[in-house]
Amino acid sequence: MFKYSIVVPFHNEEENVTALYDQLKEVMEHLGDNFEFIFVDDGSRDRTYRLLEEIAAVDSRVLVIKLRRNFGQTSALAAGFDNAQGDYVLAMDGDLQHDPREIPNFLAKLEEGYDVVSGWRAQRADSFVMRRIPSRAANWLVAKLSGVKIHDFGTTFKAYRREVIQSIPLYGQMHRFIPALASWWGASICEIPISNPPRGAGKSHYGITRTFRVFFDLLTIRFLLKYMTRPLHFFGSLGALSVLVGMTMSLGLLLIKVIRGGAILNQHGPWFIVASVLIVAGVQLIGIGLLGELQVRHFYSPQNRAPYAVERMVRLRSSEETMQS
Repeated sequence: MFKYSIVVPFHNEEENVTALYDQLKEVMEHLGDNFEFIFVDDGSRDRTYRLLEEIAAVDSRVLVIKLRRNFGQTSALAAGFDNAQGDYVLAMDGDLQHDPREIPNFLAKLEEGYDVVSGWRAQRADSFVMRRIPSRAANWLVAKLSGVKIHDFGTTFKAYRREVIQSIPLYGQMHRFIPALASWWGASICEIPISNPPRGAGKSHYGITRTFRVFFDLLTIRFLLKYMTRPLHFFGSLGALSVLVGMTMSLGLLLIKVIRGGAILNQHGPWFIVASVLIVAGVQLIGIGLLGELQVRHFYSPQNRAPYAVERMVRLRSSEETMQS
């Protein structure tokens, strides 16, 4: 059993693998407690996995997880979190834009009792127009919609208590919203400033297009935080309102028919169509809410599937383990 688990996803980072491992090992060995490294190769096409495998061959504290294809950063992190054995789990990027020397600051906050410690890139080295402005806008929106008052949701550099991070289902691009999801579970969250050195080698995998995808993720997060366990309250309310308005219009048209007579469809055809559409749409929304309730029931069943597929896992057995077996 380990006290600390360091989870690092890699995707085409052959220039940074060895340097990051050396820096991580120096920092963690200085702390003095037992630890493990969980390196996840997210479908790299260069020598990243080969280098990781070489590291695992000489260090029993390293677990290498190779995914069958590029599933994305969220799924790679989920693979690492699912296999973490440490009481405290820390995640960071594999591009050397996160300084391993700052790891003790995260772990100290966890020791104080916090469940989630999030990094804050107060002074960013990224492009002002292409990265920093969109990031600030997205972080402001997430903070407002989630109620979690931190400045930087986007960075991977975060630390968690294992029982907290393993209780949060991750899929799609949800890794950047982990603090918001953790707050729904009642986790205590704090934020510490971190440095953001420029990338020294390799190529960034992020572009301006990611900002537009964040908007849809924000809608998902808002819905999950407020209606994840009661979708019928959302869809049912809209459906009931739609049916009520449609029925009111229909009754009004019926009264006009009774009092004045005549052909309602010819005289008030558009209103008749609107009332019909509102009633049908309302019934459909209520049905969607009921289906959502069934999905919630399925969500809490023990048959959740992982959003990734592992090709192989590599860890060197220590000499003590070999003697015991």
